[in-house]
Amino acid sequence: MKVREVELREIDGGAFALDSAAATLASARRALAIEARGLEALSDSLGEAFVNAVERLQAVRGRVIVTGMGKSGHVGCKIAATLASTGTPAQFVHPAEASHGDLGMITREDAIIALSNSGNTPELGSVIAYSRRFEIPLLAITGGAQSILAEAADVLLLLPKVEEACPMGLAPTTSTTMTLALGDALAVALLERRGFTAEDFKVFHPGGALGKRLVRVLDVMHGPGEMPLCEPSTPMSEAILTMTARTFGVVGVLDAQGALAGVITDGDLRRHMGDRLLAQAAGDIMTPHPITIHPGALGAEALKIMNAKRVTCLFVVEANRPVGLVRLHDLLREGVA
Repeated sequence: MKVREVELREIDGGAFALDSAAATLASARRALAIEARGLEALSDSLGEAFVNAVERLQAVRGRVIVTGMGKSGHVGCKIAATLASTGTPAQFVHPAEASHGDLGMITREDAIIALSNSGNTPELGSVIAYSRRFEIPLLAITGGAQSILAEAADVLLLLPKVEEACPMGLAPTTSTTMTLALGDALAVALLERRGFTAEDFKVFHPGGALGKRLVRVLDVMHGPGEMPLCEPSTPMSEAILTMTARTFGVVGVLDAQGALAGVITDGDLRRHMGDRLLAQAAGDIMTPHPITIHPGALGAEALKIMNAKRVTCLFVVEANRPVGLVRLHDLLREGVA
Protein backbone atom coordinates (compact mmCIF):
# COMPACT_ATOMS: atom_id res chain seq x y z
CA MET A 1 0.00 0.00 0.00
CA LYS A 2 1.35 3.39 -0.94
CA VAL A 3 1.47 5.73 2.06
CA ARG A 4 0.44 9.34 1.50
CA GLU A 5 2.99 12.08 1.99
CA VAL A 6 3.18 13.54 5.50
CA GLU A 7 1.14 16.71 5.77
CA LEU A 8 1.32 19.41 8.42
CA ARG A 9 -1.77 21.08 9.85
CA GLU A 10 -1.93 24.10 12.13
CA ILE A 11 -3.37 23.64 15.60
CA ASP A 12 -3.92 25.99 18.57
CA GLY A 13 -1.07 28.36 19.30
CA GLY A 14 0.48 28.16 15.86
CA ALA A 15 2.01 24.72 16.49
CA PHE A 16 1.95 22.07 13.81
CA ALA A 17 1.05 18.37 14.00
CA LEU A 18 1.48 15.47 11.64
CA ASP A 19 -1.70 14.45 9.83
CA SER A 20 -1.01 11.52 7.55
CA ALA A 21 -1.23 7.81 6.99
CA ALA A 22 2.48 7.56 7.72
CA ALA A 23 2.04 9.14 11.13
CA THR A 24 -0.90 6.86 11.90
CA LEU A 25 1.06 3.73 11.02
CA ALA A 26 4.06 4.95 13.00
CA SER A 27 1.84 5.46 16.05
CA ALA A 28 0.36 1.96 15.74
CA ARG A 29 3.76 0.30 15.27
CA ARG A 30 5.18 2.17 18.24
CA ALA A 31 2.33 0.92 20.43
CA LEU A 32 2.81 -2.65 19.26
CA ALA A 33 6.57 -2.48 19.80
CA ILE A 34 6.10 -1.22 23.36
CA GLU A 35 3.61 -3.99 24.14
CA ALA A 36 5.89 -6.59 22.55
CA ARG A 37 8.70 -5.48 24.85
CA GLY A 38 6.30 -5.82 27.75
CA LEU A 39 5.55 -9.43 26.81
CA GLU A 40 9.27 -10.19 26.52
CA ALA A 41 9.85 -8.74 29.97
CA LEU A 42 6.93 -10.78 31.33
CA SER A 43 8.32 -13.99 29.84
CA ASP A 44 11.72 -13.31 31.38
CA SER A 45 10.15 -12.68 34.79
CA LEU A 46 8.38 -16.05 35.07
CA GLY A 47 9.76 -18.41 37.67
CA GLU A 48 8.89 -20.32 40.82
CA ALA A 49 5.80 -18.21 41.56
CA PHE A 50 4.25 -19.15 38.22
CA VAL A 51 4.87 -22.87 38.85
CA ASN A 52 3.34 -22.49 42.31
CA ALA A 53 0.29 -20.77 40.82
CA VAL A 54 -0.27 -23.57 38.29
CA GLU A 55 0.07 -26.25 40.97
CA ARG A 56 -2.42 -24.51 43.24
CA LEU A 57 -4.93 -24.04 40.43
CA GLN A 58 -4.57 -27.67 39.37
CA ALA A 59 -5.32 -28.79 42.92
CA VAL A 60 -8.55 -26.77 43.18
CA ARG A 61 -11.57 -28.99 43.77
CA GLY A 62 -14.08 -26.26 42.93
CA ARG A 63 -13.72 -23.45 40.43
CA VAL A 64 -11.22 -20.72 39.69
CA ILE A 65 -12.83 -17.38 40.47
CA VAL A 66 -11.41 -14.49 38.44
CA THR A 67 -12.07 -10.94 39.57
CA GLY A 68 -10.96 -7.46 38.61
CA MET A 69 -12.30 -3.93 38.18
CA GLY A 70 -12.46 -1.78 35.05
CA LYS A 71 -10.10 -2.87 32.27
CA SER A 72 -8.78 -5.63 34.53
CA GLY A 73 -12.35 -6.88 34.81
CA HIS A 74 -12.72 -7.09 31.04
CA VAL A 75 -9.46 -9.02 30.85
CA GLY A 76 -10.62 -11.20 33.74
CA CYS A 77 -13.76 -12.23 31.85
CA LYS A 78 -11.62 -13.46 28.98
CA ILE A 79 -9.23 -15.32 31.29
CA ALA A 80 -12.16 -17.07 33.02
CA ALA A 81 -13.63 -18.05 29.64
CA THR A 82 -10.29 -19.42 28.42
CA LEU A 83 -9.77 -21.45 31.58
CA ALA A 84 -13.29 -22.88 31.42
CA SER A 85 -12.93 -23.88 27.75
CA THR A 86 -9.64 -25.68 28.36
CA GLY A 87 -10.62 -27.94 31.23
CA THR A 88 -10.37 -25.67 34.30
CA PRO A 89 -13.85 -24.73 35.62
CA ALA A 90 -13.84 -20.95 36.08
CA GLN A 91 -16.17 -18.01 36.64
CA PHE A 92 -15.80 -14.25 36.67
CA VAL A 93 -17.13 -12.43 39.73
CA HIS A 94 -17.42 -8.64 39.61
CA PRO A 95 -15.71 -7.21 42.71
CA ALA A 96 -18.24 -4.42 43.21
CA GLU A 97 -21.13 -6.88 43.04
CA ALA A 98 -19.26 -9.24 45.36
CA SER A 99 -19.78 -6.91 48.32
CA HIS A 100 -23.51 -6.88 47.59
CA GLY A 101 -24.13 -10.61 47.80
CA ASP A 102 -22.05 -12.16 45.02
CA LEU A 103 -19.45 -13.33 47.55
CA GLY A 104 -21.88 -16.23 47.94
CA MET A 105 -20.68 -17.45 44.52
CA ILE A 106 -17.27 -18.20 46.03
CA THR A 107 -16.87 -21.39 48.08
CA ARG A 108 -14.07 -22.81 50.21
CA GLU A 109 -13.37 -25.32 47.42
CA ASP A 110 -12.47 -22.51 45.01
CA ALA A 111 -9.39 -20.42 44.33
CA ILE A 112 -9.34 -16.73 43.41
CA ILE A 113 -7.27 -14.92 40.78
CA ALA A 114 -7.45 -11.19 41.49
CA LEU A 115 -6.31 -8.70 38.82
CA SER A 116 -5.23 -5.15 39.55
CA ASN A 117 -2.34 -3.26 38.01
CA SER A 118 -1.93 -1.04 41.06
CA GLY A 119 -2.93 -3.70 43.57
CA ASN A 120 -4.85 -1.13 45.57
CA THR A 121 -8.22 -1.21 43.81
CA PRO A 122 -10.76 -0.40 46.59
CA GLU A 123 -13.49 -2.63 45.15
CA LEU A 124 -11.29 -5.70 45.64
CA GLY A 125 -11.26 -5.18 49.39
CA SER A 126 -14.27 -7.37 50.16
CA VAL A 127 -12.98 -10.22 47.99
CA ILE A 128 -9.54 -10.08 49.61
CA ALA A 129 -11.03 -10.05 53.11
CA TYR A 130 -13.39 -12.91 52.25
CA SER A 131 -10.53 -15.04 50.89
CA ARG A 132 -8.48 -14.50 54.08
CA ARG A 133 -11.44 -15.18 56.39
CA PHE A 134 -12.31 -18.52 54.79
CA GLU A 135 -8.76 -19.53 53.79
CA ILE A 136 -9.51 -19.53 50.07
CA PRO A 137 -6.30 -19.52 47.98
CA LEU A 138 -5.68 -16.04 46.56
CA LEU A 139 -3.49 -15.52 43.50
CA ALA A 140 -2.63 -11.95 42.59
CA ILE A 141 -1.67 -10.59 39.17
CA THR A 142 -0.51 -7.06 39.80
CA GLY A 143 2.20 -4.54 39.09
CA GLY A 144 2.20 -3.25 42.68
CA ALA A 145 4.78 -5.21 44.65
CA GLN A 146 4.01 -3.38 47.91
CA SER A 147 0.26 -3.14 47.35
CA ILE A 148 -2.56 -4.42 49.56
CA LEU A 149 -3.35 -7.17 47.05
CA ALA A 150 0.27 -8.31 46.76
CA GLU A 151 0.75 -8.49 50.52
CA ALA A 152 -2.47 -10.47 51.03
CA ALA A 153 -1.92 -12.98 48.23
CA ASP A 154 -0.80 -16.58 48.70
CA VAL A 155 0.88 -16.42 45.30
CA LEU A 156 2.09 -13.18 43.72
CA LEU A 157 2.52 -12.97 39.95
CA LEU A 158 4.21 -9.61 39.63
CA LEU A 159 3.97 -7.76 36.34
CA PRO A 160 7.28 -6.18 35.31
CA LYS A 161 7.56 -2.41 35.32
CA VAL A 162 7.33 -1.37 31.67
CA GLU A 163 5.87 1.66 29.93
CA GLU A 164 2.28 1.78 28.79
CA ALA A 165 1.72 2.10 25.05
CA CYS A 166 -0.48 5.10 25.77
CA PRO A 167 1.80 8.15 25.12
CA MET A 168 0.48 9.79 28.30
CA GLY A 169 1.09 6.64 30.32
CA LEU A 170 -2.50 6.72 31.56
CA ALA A 171 -4.66 4.27 29.57
CA PRO A 172 -4.02 0.64 30.55
CA THR A 173 -2.44 -0.86 27.44
CA THR A 174 0.81 -2.75 27.97
CA SER A 175 -0.27 -3.73 31.49
CA THR A 176 -3.56 -5.24 30.31
CA THR A 177 -1.82 -7.03 27.44
CA MET A 178 0.61 -8.62 29.91
CA THR A 179 -2.25 -9.60 32.23
CA LEU A 180 -4.18 -11.19 29.39
CA ALA A 181 -1.10 -13.05 28.15
CA LEU A 182 -0.32 -14.27 31.66
CA GLY A 183 -3.87 -15.65 31.91
CA ASP A 184 -3.34 -17.49 28.63
CA ALA A 185 -0.05 -18.87 29.92
CA LEU A 186 -1.77 -20.21 33.04
CA ALA A 187 -4.53 -21.82 30.95
CA VAL A 188 -2.08 -23.46 28.55
CA ALA A 189 0.16 -24.75 31.34
CA LEU A 190 -2.89 -26.19 33.12
CA LEU A 191 -4.33 -27.91 30.06
CA GLU A 192 -0.96 -29.52 29.30
CA ARG A 193 -0.56 -30.73 32.89
CA ARG A 194 -4.07 -32.17 32.81
CA GLY A 195 -3.44 -33.95 29.51
CA PHE A 196 -6.34 -32.05 27.92
CA THR A 197 -6.94 -33.40 24.40
CA ALA A 198 -8.65 -32.25 21.22
CA GLU A 199 -11.51 -34.62 22.07
CA ASP A 200 -11.89 -32.92 25.48
CA PHE A 201 -11.79 -29.55 23.71
CA LYS A 202 -14.63 -30.63 21.42
CA VAL A 203 -16.87 -31.33 24.43
CA PHE A 204 -16.72 -27.63 25.37
CA HIS A 205 -16.85 -26.36 21.76
CA PRO A 206 -19.65 -28.27 20.01
CA GLY A 207 -20.84 -25.29 17.99
CA GLY A 208 -19.41 -23.14 15.24
CA ALA A 209 -16.60 -23.80 12.81
CA LEU A 210 -14.26 -24.98 15.55
CA GLY A 211 -16.68 -27.69 16.67
CA LYS A 212 -17.16 -28.86 13.09
CA ARG A 213 -13.41 -29.19 12.60
CA LEU A 214 -13.27 -31.56 15.59
CA VAL A 215 -16.07 -33.88 14.48
CA ARG A 216 -14.80 -37.47 14.37
CA VAL A 217 -15.80 -40.26 12.01
CA LEU A 218 -17.32 -42.10 14.98
CA ASP A 219 -19.77 -39.20 15.46
CA VAL A 220 -21.27 -39.38 11.96
CA MET A 221 -20.77 -42.93 10.70
CA HIS A 222 -23.56 -45.46 10.12
CA GLY A 223 -23.19 -48.31 12.61
CA PRO A 224 -22.83 -52.09 12.23
CA GLY A 225 -26.56 -52.70 11.82
CA GLU A 226 -26.70 -50.49 8.72
CA MET A 227 -23.69 -51.82 6.84
CA PRO A 228 -24.27 -53.64 3.51
CA LEU A 229 -22.11 -56.78 3.76
CA CYS A 230 -21.75 -60.11 1.99
CA GLU A 231 -19.28 -63.00 1.58
CA PRO A 232 -16.96 -63.69 -1.36
CA SER A 233 -19.13 -66.68 -2.39
CA THR A 234 -22.34 -64.63 -2.42
CA PRO A 235 -23.90 -64.60 -5.92
CA MET A 236 -23.90 -61.14 -7.45
CA SER A 237 -27.68 -61.32 -7.77
CA GLU A 238 -27.85 -61.29 -3.95
CA ALA A 239 -24.99 -58.82 -3.51
CA ILE A 240 -26.76 -56.29 -5.73
CA LEU A 241 -29.96 -56.67 -3.71
CA THR A 242 -27.96 -56.02 -0.51
CA MET A 243 -26.36 -52.97 -2.10
CA THR A 244 -29.66 -51.50 -3.25
CA ALA A 245 -31.44 -52.21 0.03
CA ARG A 246 -28.94 -50.09 1.99
CA THR A 247 -28.80 -47.21 -0.56
CA PHE A 248 -25.09 -46.53 0.06
CA GLY A 249 -24.04 -47.55 -3.45
CA VAL A 250 -21.51 -50.03 -2.06
CA VAL A 251 -21.34 -53.43 -0.45
CA GLY A 252 -18.48 -54.76 1.68
CA VAL A 253 -17.12 -58.26 1.18
CA LEU A 254 -15.97 -60.11 4.32
CA ASP A 255 -13.48 -62.98 4.40
CA ALA A 256 -13.84 -66.07 6.60
CA GLN A 257 -12.34 -64.22 9.59
CA GLY A 258 -14.79 -61.31 9.31
CA ALA A 259 -12.17 -58.90 7.95
CA LEU A 260 -12.97 -56.53 5.09
CA ALA A 261 -11.50 -58.22 2.02
CA GLY A 262 -12.93 -55.87 -0.60
CA VAL A 263 -15.81 -53.68 -1.75
CA ILE A 264 -18.16 -53.61 -4.69
CA THR A 265 -19.26 -50.18 -5.86
CA ASP A 266 -21.54 -48.88 -8.60
CA GLY A 267 -18.41 -48.38 -10.66
CA ASP A 268 -17.46 -52.06 -10.30
CA LEU A 269 -20.92 -53.04 -11.57
CA ARG A 270 -20.55 -50.84 -14.64
CA ARG A 271 -17.10 -52.23 -15.41
CA HIS A 272 -18.35 -55.84 -15.22
CA MET A 273 -21.70 -55.26 -16.89
CA GLY A 274 -22.55 -58.21 -19.13
CA ASP A 275 -24.61 -61.36 -19.50
CA ARG A 276 -22.60 -63.24 -16.83
CA LEU A 277 -22.61 -60.53 -14.12
CA LEU A 278 -25.45 -61.98 -12.06
CA ALA A 279 -23.99 -65.50 -12.24
CA GLN A 280 -20.63 -64.44 -10.82
CA ALA A 281 -19.67 -64.34 -7.13
CA ALA A 282 -18.98 -61.20 -5.13
CA GLY A 283 -15.34 -62.24 -4.71
CA ASP A 284 -14.87 -62.17 -8.49
CA ILE A 285 -16.20 -58.63 -8.88
CA MET A 286 -14.94 -56.89 -5.74
CA THR A 287 -12.09 -54.40 -5.58
CA PRO A 288 -9.62 -55.86 -3.04
CA HIS A 289 -7.73 -53.84 -0.40
CA PRO A 290 -10.32 -51.05 -0.19
CA ILE A 291 -9.67 -47.57 1.19
CA THR A 292 -10.80 -47.42 4.81
CA ILE A 293 -10.60 -45.13 7.82
CA HIS A 294 -10.44 -45.50 11.60
CA PRO A 295 -13.43 -44.41 13.74
CA GLY A 296 -11.23 -42.08 15.79
CA ALA A 297 -10.08 -40.11 12.75
CA LEU A 298 -11.30 -36.55 12.27
CA GLY A 299 -14.12 -36.03 9.81
CA ALA A 300 -11.89 -33.58 7.95
CA GLU A 301 -9.39 -36.39 7.33
CA ALA A 302 -12.14 -38.63 5.91
CA LEU A 303 -13.28 -35.80 3.64
CA LYS A 304 -9.71 -35.27 2.43
CA ILE A 305 -9.34 -38.97 1.56
CA MET A 306 -12.66 -39.02 -0.29
CA ASN A 307 -11.70 -35.99 -2.36
CA ALA A 308 -8.25 -37.36 -3.15
CA LYS A 309 -9.49 -40.85 -4.09
CA ARG A 310 -12.70 -39.62 -5.76
CA VAL A 311 -14.98 -41.83 -3.68
CA THR A 312 -18.18 -40.92 -1.85
CA CYS A 313 -18.03 -43.33 1.11
CA LEU A 314 -15.54 -45.21 3.25
CA PHE A 315 -15.83 -48.29 5.40
CA VAL A 316 -14.78 -47.58 8.98
CA VAL A 317 -12.60 -50.37 10.34
CA GLU A 318 -10.86 -51.45 13.54
CA ALA A 319 -8.30 -54.27 13.26
CA ASN A 320 -9.47 -54.58 9.63
CA ARG A 321 -13.01 -55.45 10.76
CA PRO A 322 -15.75 -53.09 9.58
CA VAL A 323 -17.55 -51.22 12.36
CA GLY A 324 -19.37 -48.63 10.27
CA LEU A 325 -19.60 -46.66 7.07
CA VAL A 326 -19.26 -42.92 6.51
CA ARG A 327 -20.52 -41.04 3.46
CA LEU A 328 -19.49 -37.76 1.90
CA HIS A 329 -23.03 -36.47 2.45
CA ASP A 330 -22.83 -37.27 6.18
CA LEU A 331 -19.73 -35.11 6.54
CA LEU A 332 -21.12 -32.23 4.50
CA ARG A 333 -24.35 -32.32 6.50
CA GLU A 334 -22.33 -31.88 9.68
CA GLY A 335 -20.52 -28.90 8.18
CA VAL A 336 -17.14 -30.61 7.94
CA ALA A 337 -15.10 -28.82 5.28
